[in-house]
This record gives sequence, C-alpha cells and structure tokens, in this order.
Amino acid sequence: MKFELFIIGDEILSGRRQDKHFAAIQARLLQRGHQLHGVCYLPDEPSRLEAAFRAQRSRALPLISCGGIGATPDDHTRAALAQALDRPLVRHAAAAQLIETQFGDAAYPHRIHMADFPSGASLIPNPVNHVAGCRYEQTHLLPGFPEMAWPMCEWLLEQYYPAVAADICHSLIAVDAREGELIDLMQTLVRRWPTVRFSSLPSYGNARHPTPHIDFSVSGQAPDVDEAFGFLSQALRQRGLTLIL
Repeated sequence: MKFELFIIGDEILSGRRQDKHFAAIQARLLQRGHQLHGVCYLPDEPSRLEAAFRAQRSRALPLISCGGIGATPDDHTRAALAQALDRPLVRHAAAAQLIETQFGDAAYPHRIHMADFPSGASLIPNPVNHVAGCRYEQTHLLPGFPEMAWPMCEWLLEQYYPAVAADICHSLIAVDAREGELIDLMQTLVRRWPTVRFSSLPSYGNARHPTPHIDFSVSGQAPDVDEAFGFLSQALRQRGLTLIL
C-alpha cells in the first residue's frame, strides 16, 4: 500500500529539533512491503492542519501523523482532524481511563484532554506511558516523541496493514552518461512497463562513483521489473556506455 506521512511541529520547521520520523517510518513501511508516497511537514497552526487533513482525505491514502496530540496550548492536531472530519471532539472513555490510571489525580485538569478525539475514533495503544493515540478510518494520530510513535506505528501496521511482497529494486550506474541523450530510451521504458517505477539520478561524482554518471533504478514486481531492467541495461550498452551493476 501507499502511505502518506505528516510530521507536525514548529520545532521541526524552525530547526530547533531535527526530524527523525521520516527515516524511521519509511523503514517500517518498506520492511512490510509498503511505500511512502508523500510526506508533509506542517506547523502548529489549526487552520493549516485542518486544510491538510481535508486535502489528504480526498486522496484516500492511509495517513500516519506524528506530533501535536499532547495537552499544551500548541497541540492542535486532534482538534484539527475533528474539524476536517466535520465531527465533534469528544472524550474517549477508554483513553481517559488509561490517563487516570497512569497519572492519578495529576490527570486533571490538563492531561485528561489527551483523551479527546474525533467522535468515532479508536485507540492506538502507547506502550511507554499509556497515553493513547487514535485512528479514524485510515488516519492515524501518533505523538511526536519517537520512542512512543515508532512502536505505536509498528502496532498499527501489524493490526491493520498486513505485510505484502516487497518490491524488487534493480539499479545500475552508467558512467559518463548524459540525461539529455537518453530521454528517448527512458520514455520507451516507462511506456512499455507502466507499472514499474523508474528513477534517473545524475551526479557529478559521489560516494557510489567518483566521476560523472547517472544512477538508474527500476522497482516493482516480477516479471515486469526484471524485463524493464534487462531492456535498460542492454539499451545503455548498445549506446557504448560503461555500466556498474
């Protein structure tokens, strides 16, 4: 499946903290044969969050959102999702009980608000401090703390998105290749194998190869991906290019 990722917080956009969620969530999806189809970094602004949730739901892709579900005045994610769903923000009884059990009297007057979710939401358990996240249909709200968000993400994937066969990826380096001279070849490949994802990454030299080159890759399912890679390799060699596989 293709997933989208929201990473929410002014602290990320201002540079006060460095994002760790992108790489971690991407790795967990890939391990299960899923793909990260898009990522969006968002501020702690209610109107921006509501608009982003509304637009994302129109794309009908599963969404993992990290951040903004705490109890402080800058945490707007839960309310913004409720607004985008046109549903009320209500206190989830089971989430409230978890918070009361974890914090006792200190659950009030503020921590208890972390049990307020869009009406109809179900819970995503938090193994660290038992303050749950939530899911509504294919939208999943996780906290911003990596030590909480990542095991919660693993749980929701195991519960709702079974692992599938991972895509096969083939790559090669074409030494001294020039993209402008190979566009016709690339166009033929993507027309002939429309289900295969194709990538062309030119470089003046990097850790993979020290001189100018193009790093080509194709990914997808057999047999199409194998056929596309065979075509690409043969066509590049026929143009006199040196390949590094």
